[in-house]
Amino acid sequence: MSEGEYRTEFKNGQWQRLMRGILQSYLNPDAQKHVMLDINREWCAHAGLLGRLYPKAKIICCVRDPVWILNSFEHLITRDPLLGSRLVPITHRGTQHDRIDYLASREGAFGYAWRLLTEVFFGPFADKVIIIDYDKLVREPVFVMERLTQLLNIQPFAYNFEHIETPNVDAFDAALGTPGLHYLRQSVAASRKRLILPPYIVERMAHQMFWRKPDLNSGGAVVIA
Repeated sequence: MSEGEYRTEFKNGQWQRLMRGILQSYLNPDAQKHVMLDINREWCAHAGLLGRLYPKAKIICCVRDPVWILNSFEHLITRDPLLGSRLVPITHRGTQHDRIDYLASREGAFGYAWRLLTEVFFGPFADKVIIIDYDKLVREPVFVMERLTQLLNIQPFAYNFEHIETPNVDAFDAALGTPGLHYLRQSVAASRKRLILPPYIVERMAHQMFWRKPDLNSGGAVVIA
């Protein structure tokens, strides 16, 4: 639609209707939902397109201190003594330093998501972003979900934060060679695994929580932290 000889065949408004139809068919085939939810992080790189298709749409970004994210990845990967997790290519699994460097690279699970987050937060469509800080969520889940409900203008819901069910993602996690990647504890509560990263990595990744600095939020993203 934006390249090639057929570009001129799409009249004004036509490509928007076509793309809305695709999303509607995939996310809401029975047209019974008033709210459509998609968990693809790629929307951060296409916030302008999302705004054109659905002007009221919001992008919810769940964030945490990068040090503790990478620490959790390392715990997951080293749980397997054969280091078989496909989150990291075999050529980068040999040492902890190699694994962390890859995860934080632009191809890595953390590094790529980090680039998407910074792009949408500092970019021209930051007003579509709702940031939810992990520490705030696990300590005050009721407040966070009530605030999110208000921001999205949806009906309140009585969430049970003491009985969380892990979605059926065993096959997905197994395909990545990382069982338990998406495991959820039964209740929402603050918890931290022992820090197993060397000091130089901690120092390199520390002080990166830009969403907690109001002076950096010039685009008007909503931050719940």
